[in-house]
Amino acid sequence: MDSTLTRTRLVHWRTAIFTLFLLCGLVFASWASRLPAVKQNLGIDDFEVGILLFAMGAGSLAGVMLANVIVARWGARRGLSVTLVGVAAGLLIAALGVDALGSYPIAAAGLALMGLCFGSTDVMINVEAAAVEQAFARTLMPLFHAFFSLGTVAGAGIGVAMATLQVGVSWHLGVTAAVGLVVSVVSLRFVPTQAATDDDVAETPSRRERLAAALEVWRDPRTYAIGAIILGMAFAEGSANDWLTIAVVDGHRETEATGAIALTVFSVSMTVFRMIGGPIVDRIGRVWTLRILSIAAGAGLIVFILAPNLPVAFVGIALWGAGASLGFPLGMSAAADNPSKAAASVSAAATIGYVAFLCGPPVLGWISHRIGILNTLWIIVALIAMSGIASTAAKPIAGSKVGAGSKVGAGHH
Repeated sequence: MDSTLTRTRLVHWRTAIFTLFLLCGLVFASWASRLPAVKQNLGIDDFEVGILLFAMGAGSLAGVMLANVIVARWGARRGLSVTLVGVAAGLLIAALGVDALGSYPIAAAGLALMGLCFGSTDVMINVEAAAVEQAFARTLMPLFHAFFSLGTVAGAGIGVAMATLQVGVSWHLGVTAAVGLVVSVVSLRFVPTQAATDDDVAETPSRRERLAAALEVWRDPRTYAIGAIILGMAFAEGSANDWLTIAVVDGHRETEATGAIALTVFSVSMTVFRMIGGPIVDRIGRVWTLRILSIAAGAGLIVFILAPNLPVAFVGIALWGAGASLGFPLGMSAAADNPSKAAASVSAAATIGYVAFLCGPPVLGWISHRIGILNTLWIIVALIAMSGIASTAAKPIAGSKVGAGSKVGAGHH
């Protein structure tokens, strides 16, 4: 594939995918940042907010599972041109449901549509990111995910500003949807229509055969081992996003503001490590990076749970964030090692990750209700250990140009 693409086109392609990761982070956080206003405008309680979030989460999971079928049938670029429009439409419908129409069912329907298209988009931009990574023969996946993190920071920041200025939810999210649509259309112009997809179509003309190939990946033991890496680290990341502030307030008896600062420390640590992760992987390899970071995440979490005071707790949080930073992106990168199976493998790995992100927080909440939040976090320590043990599965397969460490990084381009 790199033979037909000039250096300039490769750089444009990479920039387009960076932009789409940033956009997805921004859209996701824009919605999340307005949840208090959503709750107030619709006059709903926490349980009903939970149902809204579940509608979006269930939609996302369905979208993730559909993605490999979409890629097998139409290719990632054509698939993205549909799903990115769907994300914008879903966000707009949800925003109108919350504000202009004051309708809970319409808001829920908009979120389900947004979730469905968001899940598929997520898999397809990861498939594209893996293809870019192979074309450049350098580990870039952590940096792509850093752009998603930067997007969430920007989205949350804009959300805080909009809430402070008392800008209506439908105006804020409506403009976000419109900008997202324009950015998507422009970015997709620089994404090549992959030759690989056309070859696959030529070899397997029947739709049934393509679907069988998409499902075949679930019979591969490597899928489940990579899934274990992602599962542990998705729990490590997701539990922090949902429970860290509560653990600081209820567990360590600190103020809400301190809880917010703790989450910021975690997010910054995670983003920084995603930005510097690629060169580390190219030096020491994917497997060793994952092993070392799982030890860091586990140690950081233990330090946080047992911390006698706040400074020690913050050191633990920073280690936890750094350790959890690369599990998901490197899992995606490993799943996409074989270009012909990339869409199916990334979709399968992402499905496992999404299940952890969606089911993790409620399950942890239920357990912490019984044994307390700090005791509950020991379960995450065990899952991080599992992730570290499974990290051997991330070893690059023959023919992959990324993830092996300095031996490949020096030679190949």
